Amino acid sequence: MSKGLTILGEDIIHHIKVSCQIPGVVEAIAFQKIITQAAQEAGITVTPEELQQEGDRLRVAKKLVKAQDTWTWLKKHHLFLDDFEELAHSNVLSQKLAHHLFANKVEQFFYEHQLDYVAAVTYEVILEDRDLALELFYAVQEGEITFQEIARQYIQQPELRRAGGYQGTRRRTDFRPDIAAAVFAASPPEILKPIVTPKGVHLIWVEEIIQPKLDEELRTAIQQQLFSGWLQQQFETLEILTLLDSATHPQASEDVLMQA
Repeated sequence: MSKGLTILGEDIIHHIKVSCQIPGVVEAIAFQKIITQAAQEAGITVTPEELQQEGDRLRVAKKLVKAQDTWTWLKKHHLFLDDFEELAHSNVLSQKLAHHLFANKVEQFFYEHQLDYVAAVTYEVILEDRDLALELFYAVQEGEITFQEIARQYIQQPELRRAGGYQGTRRRTDFRPDIAAAVFAASPPEILKPIVTPKGVHLIWVEEIIQPKLDEELRTAIQQQLFSGWLQQQFETLEILTLLDSATHPQASEDVLMQA
């Protein structure tokens, strides 16, 4: 026989509290209120066309191809159509406020932090033996072995081994400082002398150094970075009052609270 289960709103709130998620939820709510107020003060509004475009973008991002897909997704997340529209509206408002506040500050920030946006295409093998790493390093330099052959022989993870130890395109901040210093001083294509870290001995092949270009994608990313920093600053200046009825909630015994 099937059994029913009722979950009340207060059950959800209680779970959020005891799973220590309240600070994150409060911060997200505060951010939205800050955005709404700042947008109002700046006279920023959202047009029906912008709302429609963002709704279409959300559906594509969440793979909601058919109307039924959208209804199923809404039901899963306990949302109504008005809630979906509110989500789209909030996204557009946030984007327009970020553009209003920081669009004219992106270039200056980019040129001041240009080194942070230089990227490197690298391959990596991590060994346990430094002497072996040095031996392989010199063997590559002498043309006795290729880095791909080293990767096939010494990388244990199948997918990484098949990719030859490929690490992708990463910026300076994605590397440990000691590794970044060596990577971005390289003259690709080049193998770096083994670098020892707590993870092991890193043998790294630098395939390419990519100089940054302020294209639309990076411009948007910097604008969002500046906006996120501004939001955090605004939040930290606020005094947050949350009405969660802590005064009437049963309190744990002092023995539970004070045990070390």
